This record gives sequence, structure tokens and C-alpha cells, in this order.
Amino acid sequence: MTATKAQNVSRSSIGALLASNSSWTELKRAAGELQQIQVKDGSIPDRRDHDRALYEVATISASIRDLAPSFPHDAEYLARLEVDFERWAASAFGVPDFLDSLLAFQPQQHRIDGLPHLVVFPMYTQNGSPNRFVEAVLFEVVWPEFIAELEGAEYSNQLFVPIRFIDFTPGYDTNSAVLFPESVAVRETPQFTWGGIFADREAERFRRVVAAASDITSLTLPDGARRLLEDPQLAMETFVMWDLIHDRTHMRGDLPFDPFMIKQRMPYFLYTLEELRCDLTAFRESVRIERDENAAPEARNHAKLVQYAVIFDRIFRFAMTGSRVRNYDGLGGQLLFAWMHQHKVLHWTDSKLSIDWSEAPEVVIELGKRIEELYWRSIDRPKTAHWLAAYEFISATVTPNPASLWAKGPEALALDGPPRGLTDQVLDDEFPLSMFYEALEKKMRNVIESTAGITGEPNGGNSRKDAA
Repeated sequence: MTATKAQNVSRSSIGALLASNSSWTELKRAAGELQQIQVKDGSIPDRRDHDRALYEVATISASIRDLAPSFPHDAEYLARLEVDFERWAASAFGVPDFLDSLLAFQPQQHRIDGLPHLVVFPMYTQNGSPNRFVEAVLFEVVWPEFIAELEGAEYSNQLFVPIRFIDFTPGYDTNSAVLFPESVAVRETPQFTWGGIFADREAERFRRVVAAASDITSLTLPDGARRLLEDPQLAMETFVMWDLIHDRTHMRGDLPFDPFMIKQRMPYFLYTLEELRCDLTAFRESVRIERDENAAPEARNHAKLVQYAVIFDRIFRFAMTGSRVRNYDGLGGQLLFAWMHQHKVLHWTDSKLSIDWSEAPEVVIELGKRIEELYWRSIDRPKTAHWLAAYEFISATVTPNPASLWAKGPEALALDGPPRGLTDQVLDDEFPLSMFYEALEKKMRNVIESTAGITGEPNGGNSRKDAA
């Protein structure tokens, strides 16, 4: 047995022990019961439910005490968590405030491969439930040695915590693949010091969707891409590398002004450009690492795989996942596909998809350069002018909705009012799917839907959802 396989078996055993622990199953049950009586803001306003809530909170607190010895690195957090639950109960279950326990939870200080954590918070789960219900999740850190070396050198990202699911409450039986502190119910917004991304869910979604899409489109996958589909551990580590570089890019570069993190109200296609910029930065840096003969062999190997992951996840899963209502990630996938097609490195001929891999990297990197140039020029532009320039940039490659006012140009738009008026004039589906994607989406719909709630297993395969 190889060292990696032995390590995976050990992780699987630890995860299985935690997931089957009676204290965890009771905690998970109690959280689920609380969710039935909480309202959107996390409170429990109906006093008839308070006796039931008191019982379930007591169960959660007892379970946390029982489980705490398995998480000595989280001792302070778990202790404060009990206090926050007690305070919530004493407030007659008003809007919960778990700031004290949130501040004590610092997983970025213990980035050790395989280290487990127990997290319990009233929170919403992005791409999942919008309600701040009590959710609980067991997970472990994914921190391969080559990632530690990259992060410790050129790709410093002290907030980044890649993680893998062990078990979770219903809020995560969804498409949500992140654990962000800003989703927790607190009395005031603290300075955020970490962000968790479930690399196993990202990898398993990729493996299932790309396997189906490549089969439907008769795409011959390169050897490296096939390895990603065959090896869940390799795929998960590849996504960790992608996420490491993507995540740190949000605040780096010549930016108009913090274009994404403030979450200001603006046309959704601007979020498209920001997310795609970060992915294409990860792509560009991976090309550089792959070509660097002085780079560590494992980093170079994964760098090539990141390139396949970015392209295939974007053009297959991103483009067709979710509704067509302001789907900024979907538009990013459409833009990358159309850009590659129009620059003649991606071909749909005789009902077969093919990619010229020798030429594709430079074409993809050029798209990233164009977005960066748009950002650089926008530093000197008014907000409205930046929005119009961004729309012009995207619509030069992806055809807008024929009913769009934006597509008719500035003379058709209400430019004399506040910027929110322009945002209101963006259609929900401003850039509809092409005929290629319309046909492919119908064949891929069930496969994509089947990935909700999917998780990875460190010893191979996937769980939660049966393969379509």
C-alpha cells in the first residue's frame, strides 16, 4: 500500500468514527429539529416552541462537550459556543448572536492535512439555504505538502482553508461548497480571518459532469484530464491549488475599486468578469509553474491539471448550472467557451468537440489579459462608463438577448438617473445560452442536478448522491 493510500484509509477511518459517534448524530438531529421552528433571521418567535428549543439546545451543548476531546485545537471555540447557545436561549431565542464563538474559531492557524473540525453556527449556506438556521458540519483540512510550499512562497494566502466534508446538516445537502464566516449570525461584522472551501465537493462535481459532457460531445480527453476523472484524491488536490490562487486574486491587481468583495449593487455581468479574472489568473500562473523547470515536480504536475480543471469546469459545469436569473458564473463559462471557439482553438465539428491543446493556453491567457486591461482602464473611468465598457467587452463575444435595452447602446439607457436604474434594466437572462448550450443542457440537466449534496471519499468514489 502506498503512503498516500495508507493516509487516505486513516483519514477515512477517523471520519467514519466521528460521523458515527452517537454525540454527533444527536447534535445533528437536534440542529435539524431547531431548523423546523426557526424563522429566516434565525430566531424562534413562537413561544410555544421554546420548551422544545430549550431541550434541543441542551442536547447540542451536551454533544459539544462529549465531542470536544476530539478537537483540542478548537477548545476555546467549542467552550464559547456553549456560552453563545446559552445566551441565545436566555434571550428567549431572539435573533442569534454567535460573534464570540466565531471570533474564537481560527482554522487558518492549524492548516494540517487531515485535521478535523466540528463547526456549529446559526448561518446561511451560500448556494443553499438563505435562512440563518443552526447548521452543523464535520470536516477535515486538506493541506498537501506541495500546497503548503506554494502558499509559503509566491502564493501567500493566509486566509485560505481548503476542507473536505465528513458529515453535515441539511443546509449543506445542496450546491454549497464554502464555509464563510460572513454567513454566521452576529451582532456586528468582525474582520474576517479565514474562508473555507470544500475541495472534495468541487472535485466530485467536476468529475461527474465532465465525464458525462465529454461522452455526450465525443470529446477526446487528454491523459491528464482522464487522470482527474479517475482519481478523486488527485482531483481534490488540483482544486485546492486552483482555489489557492483564485482566492488570493480578488484583492490583487489593478482594480477599479474592490470590485467584488464589497458586494455592491451592480449588473451581474461585472461579477462574471471578477470571478473569471480570478480563474484565468489561476490558469495563467499554472501555465507558468508548469513551464518552470525549477518548480517542484508535484507542483508542475498539478499545474497542468489545474489548466484542464479551469477550462472544463467553466465550459461544462459552470455554463449550465443554476437558473438563468442573473447567473454570473454561468455567463463566465459561456464567455470562455465562445472566446476559445472564436479564436479557433475549440471546435464543434461533425457533432464532435475538440480542443487544440498546444494553442489553447495562450488564447485563454489572452482573455485574462483583456479583462485586466479593462480593469486598468476603469480606474480612470466613472462607474457608468466602466459598466458600459464591461458590457461592450462581453457582448463582443457572447450575443446579448435581442430584447435587451443594454444591447441597443447608451442612447437606449437611462443614463441621467442613479446607477441602480441601469442595473434594473439588465434582463435576468441578459446573455441567453447559445444553440450549442441549449442542446447540451437538455442532455446534461439530470447529471448536473445529481451533484447537489455530493461529497468526496478520500479512499475513492463519491457519496451522498448516486451517479446519474
